[in-house]
Amino acid sequence: MMRSPLINDLVSLRNTVDPLFRERPLGDPLNTIWSRAETSGGTVALPMPIDVYATDDQVVITAAVPGIQPDDLQLTVHQSTVTLSGSLQNVADMEEGKKATWYLQELPSGSFRRSITLPFEVDAGRADASFEHGILRVVLPKAEAAKPRQIAIHSGQDQAIEAGSTQQS
Repeated sequence: MMRSPLINDLVSLRNTVDPLFRERPLGDPLNTIWSRAETSGGTVALPMPIDVYATDDQVVITAAVPGIQPDDLQLTVHQSTVTLSGSLQNVADMEEGKKATWYLQELPSGSFRRSITLPFEVDAGRADASFEHGILRVVLPKAEAAKPRQIAIHSGQDQAIEAGSTQQS
């Protein structure tokens, strides 16, 4: 059976592109949940799935941090930057894991740090953070200066009327 030149070109393109995805973190199946970052000590896992949304009064940050205990998380706020950091223990380093024969190890481990800079300042003193089922939810009220304000608009006629009533008095 003979293939058309278009099919041959597509197969050639796929053969060229496929190795790029196998060699880079983008092709890593864990990339959908975790990304990898190089540090001086090697590769560490970084939690990736974070949602951030804001209303008129507050910003809400939701982060998926599976396998991490709330005591292993640190949350800091400085002006408009929110930083989440912590660590996830390597199962192979636990007592049971040291005595085991490993066939596959895909669970991420290591220290991570993730910073989000918001386009406005928040009131860290009134922040609320909760943790349930591996999901961290942080609610940060906007700083008063960052909240939208409605400003009354006066027309030029209003000012003319006010000036006229002042002259008559």
